[in-house]
Amino acid sequence: MSTLSERILGAPAGEYVDRKVDRAYVHDGTGVLTLEAWKRMGSRGLCDPSCLSVIFDHIVPANNSTTATLQHELREFATGSFLQFSDIGGGICHQCMSEGVVLPGEVVVGADSHSCTLGAFGAFATGVGATDMAAIWLTGETWFRVPESIGIHLDGTLTGAAEAKDVALSYVSRLGMDGGSYHALEFIGKGTRNLTMDERLVLCNLAVETGAKAGIFYADRVTTEYLARYDRSAGQQVQEPCEYVQELEIDLAGIEPLVAVPPRVDTTKPVHDLAGIPVDQVFVGTCTNGRYSDLARFARIVRGKKVAVRTIVVPASREVLGEAARTGVLADIIAAGCTIGTPGCGPCLGAHMGVLGEGEVCLSTANRNFKNRMGIGGDIYLASVATAAATALEGEITEPGVP
Repeated sequence: MSTLSERILGAPAGEYVDRKVDRAYVHDGTGVLTLEAWKRMGSRGLCDPSCLSVIFDHIVPANNSTTATLQHELREFATGSFLQFSDIGGGICHQCMSEGVVLPGEVVVGADSHSCTLGAFGAFATGVGATDMAAIWLTGETWFRVPESIGIHLDGTLTGAAEAKDVALSYVSRLGMDGGSYHALEFIGKGTRNLTMDERLVLCNLAVETGAKAGIFYADRVTTEYLARYDRSAGQQVQEPCEYVQELEIDLAGIEPLVAVPPRVDTTKPVHDLAGIPVDQVFVGTCTNGRYSDLARFARIVRGKKVAVRTIVVPASREVLGEAARTGVLADIIAAGCTIGTPGCGPCLGAHMGVLGEGEVCLSTANRNFKNRMGIGGDIYLASVATAAATALEGEITEPGVP
């Protein structure tokens, strides 16, 4: 019997395999590097363009003329070569691929480390470098060493103010930033049934913060019902008896709101232990927590109130922005004094749209808080959407109330 990664890749852990890639994508940053590598390989054509995507999300709108020129070249190449192309405002690559594109059982490769997000659909999804991606452009294939798997058993249901982000920070802190190195994290157990697709995307998103190659759920009724919203049909995946190299038990009912303390994602403390630390900025968004459910939750908490500190909210995609506008969520967020950014990565990578100044502090719903990540000399605390909303209203790290 096999783990899900072994089943999808067609070999036992430890073996090397060549596999056809079902979906491959780059963003405006890695796409530039991939195009350069592809040219060095002789520009010998492309494999099926219908499975290749170029998604502008990291530095859009362009932050200077150099960036704009590089994006212009990549844009011209993508549209002229009939690749699947998403321009400014379309959204974050991982989010766009989650909106009715990726299906269970597929091999999905993105030129970005958080491509593991898409394992939420029961796909083997992972990140590669630009040179490997250029080779995929040419051949439609790549190689893998089939990873060993760590089983993360989820039981119960989230209670109180805890969110999927708190679960993710919890397992990262238990495994450590290298405890999952080149493993696949399989999320299993009865508790998975109680998690929405958005929550599963959050858990898979942070898998790479343990060094993992992939994070993966088995496709079930939640998966198929989500995909049906996009008129996509898919089968469910049944777990087989298999062997994990390590197993973690997580009681969802016992999870409390957490904060990852800079500069490490695996150094977490309960929010109440850090309450009162002043912040200069709150950032809600990214491929971790920029979905409609996140914006709606944030809006419910700040509705009718005013934020006490500059607060930037960036929807993960145009679809998310449209739904937030249609339902009034966007109006509530704006009325609370927040600023809305262009759908995309926003200030997460420190390029623009909210970088920090020397000595400034930001509480963010992103997935990384490394030193100088969002600006030279700034400190980043990572937390859930509810914690971000409570913090924005008070201007200091604040424990969220029970909704």
